[in-house]
Amino acid sequence: MKLQKIVNHLQELHPKEIDLSLDRIKNLCKNLGNPQDNLKTISIVGTNGKYSTIRALFSILKEANFNCNIYTSPHIVRINERFIFNNHELNDEDLSKLLEDVAEANNNDPITFFEILTAAYFYQAAKTPKNINLIEAGLFHRFDATNILKKNLASVVTSIGLDHLDWLPKNEQNIEKIIFEKTSSLLNSNIIVSKQSSDYIKSEIKKSLSRNNSKKYFFGDDYNYLFNENGFVYYEDKKGGIKLPQPNIKGQFQLDNISNAIATLRSLEELNINENHIKSGITKIKSIARLQEINSGKLKELVRDNILLVDGSHNPLGAKVLNEYLNSLDCNKHIILGMMANKNHKEYMSYFKNISTLTTIDIPNQPNSINGKELKNKLNSFKNVQYKKSISEAIKSIPVKKNDIILITGSLYLAGEVLNLN
Repeated sequence: MKLQKIVNHLQELHPKEIDLSLDRIKNLCKNLGNPQDNLKTISIVGTNGKYSTIRALFSILKEANFNCNIYTSPHIVRINERFIFNNHELNDEDLSKLLEDVAEANNNDPITFFEILTAAYFYQAAKTPKNINLIEAGLFHRFDATNILKKNLASVVTSIGLDHLDWLPKNEQNIEKIIFEKTSSLLNSNIIVSKQSSDYIKSEIKKSLSRNNSKKYFFGDDYNYLFNENGFVYYEDKKGGIKLPQPNIKGQFQLDNISNAIATLRSLEELNINENHIKSGITKIKSIARLQEINSGKLKELVRDNILLVDGSHNPLGAKVLNEYLNSLDCNKHIILGMMANKNHKEYMSYFKNISTLTTIDIPNQPNSINGKELKNKLNSFKNVQYKKSISEAIKSIPVKKNDIILITGSLYLAGEVLNLN
């Protein structure tokens, strides 16, 4: 397959040692004519909720007849997912041509895979200058390849928590450092800050942004929402309130991400987003591996009438909101878990309460994942914990009763394997 050969070649250009700088991406983009300089962009940074916020923004903007380009990472099933232009995923042929052109401009210089993909996105996006670009930052932001824009419409700061600590110096593996890395270099425009897991994190973000001259909108201070038991959501900001229908995605925590999207678009008055765009948009959100229900396919056949969910959550903050969702359901919950080796496995699982069974598995094709047997041994304090080699074996082994739920979680890579297998 031509596309896969090109991807393999680009991965071979990865430098032996990565210095945290923006020099490589800047040099490549200079060779491409600095395509990033004239894009209309909404940047999304944070730990959790970036992808979901982007999907909510996209859905509302489509209802308002905007064309969007979207850059996200990582992909779940196909690399094409990272490249959306004019509201559509780039096909294999066009993506192959794009990556070939950018690889030629790079001239085999050392560069990370994420950097060259980011440059490719900028290069293609510049061909549609009127489109709105929704760009997700990678691990952090200060030295992230997406952080070479000169201007943007807005920056959205989603919930921030502990993750990817192995990328930080040992004496700086703390929430304060993560907040600094994610927020200290945001552009001067509009900054929308999501609901955070603690008042301390919110105050640290405010401190980090204190010298930034942007207009700032904080959840709780400048916008908010209330969930009505009758199925309606009431959103409110300084422009007024909107009675919203129930969104089409699971989990009340998704209302945090949807409210971010609404606050962002209402802060950009030049876009003329109205209530009807918002109401219609939040009922048409399309999301992959975020509390996604598997309704058909090989794995669904194994669970028969039970509900099968897949979620790419992989850090404590994600576990916390997942558990809140599970606790809202009156049924038995079974978790199938696979994780990467560099995660805090015990802390992740400590957030889940009232789980009927826990089954650990290997993540296929991921050498950096923890072996399922080793993961089971680390989590032996859980009752009814077992190890099974494969996803299918795990599903078959669970003693489900009527209305039980099976949730497969712990890694976006595992979520991709689930969707591929199904």
